[in-house]
Amino acid sequence: MTAPELSPLFGDCVAAQCAHWFGSAPAGIVEFGAGSGALAAQLLGALQSLGVPPVSYTIVELSPELRQRQRQLLAARAPALLGRVDWIDALPQRIEGVILANEVLDAMPVRLFRLRGDTVLERGVARAPDAAGFEFADRPADAAFAQRVRRLLGEAWRPGDEPPIDYVSEIGEQAESWVEAVGARLSRGAMLLIDYGFPRAEYYHPQRSGGTLQCHYRHRVHGDPFMLPGLQDITAHVDFTAASQAARRAGLAPLGYTSQARFLLDCGLLDRLAQLPRDDAREWARQAQAAQLLLSEAEMGELFKAIAFGRDVPDDAPGFATRDRRDMLE
Repeated sequence: MTAPELSPLFGDCVAAQCAHWFGSAPAGIVEFGAGSGALAAQLLGALQSLGVPPVSYTIVELSPELRQRQRQLLAARAPALLGRVDWIDALPQRIEGVILANEVLDAMPVRLFRLRGDTVLERGVARAPDAAGFEFADRPADAAFAQRVRRLLGEAWRPGDEPPIDYVSEIGEQAESWVEAVGARLSRGAMLLIDYGFPRAEYYHPQRSGGTLQCHYRHRVHGDPFMLPGLQDITAHVDFTAASQAARRAGLAPLGYTSQARFLLDCGLLDRLAQLPRDDAREWARQAQAAQLLLSEAEMGELFKAIAFGRDVPDDAPGFATRDRRDMLE
């Protein structure tokens, strides 16, 4: 379950950040990976309440089934603003306003590598010997990929670190390309990404020798991508240093990087929780529990991060006011 589906407080906080970027001239929002449409519905309602409804809300969605689900949910929760919502299936050529992507980068394909001693291997998939399933298969990496692996590990590993004998991880090349391509289309405004991951030094720490690839099936998380081929989601954590570098290549300036918990707190989550009516004790308790999941270091609060970039917008985003960690991405 994603953060917007846990609680509308998440959308209220993101709306507060968007309203700040809008300033006195409301602009459009472009959302990638809208899922059920919960975040879109929350943002439209919250921004309307703040007096700065977006002039347009564009959802980039390839799936006809998801489009239909999103349309139905928005018709139920934000009917007065449904006319401002548009669906497209390709990158816009020009974006002015706010770009949002919640749990998008983690779902993009990655390239796996294995370092055995001084040899860099690229990890792929082959049929198992019994032809009943699949298994990992390693082959020598091409020169360019091997050079990139060594460079990344050289940046992440510190003098004195003991290199593992056998080390497996991944590189999110498609996520980097996506950030750069979308960022290049942002003529003015901000891009806000919320996802789980680490700065490069943490991502490629010598002790994280098995990488971050993980699988999700019916609320169960495990590490076997061959268990249910085609039925489970396969994800990898985000290298936020790589995302930051890709945004810079697109000409965007960094606006902040912090934990999801700190971002939500700086956007007023606790104040918003305190303002909820308590006449329905069960509903208030449900929202309080959801807030704890969003903020707790043991749940989503620390593993998930918020990162923002912009073009021609002030570097004073409230969501990064008290604990901006962008220096960790250098």
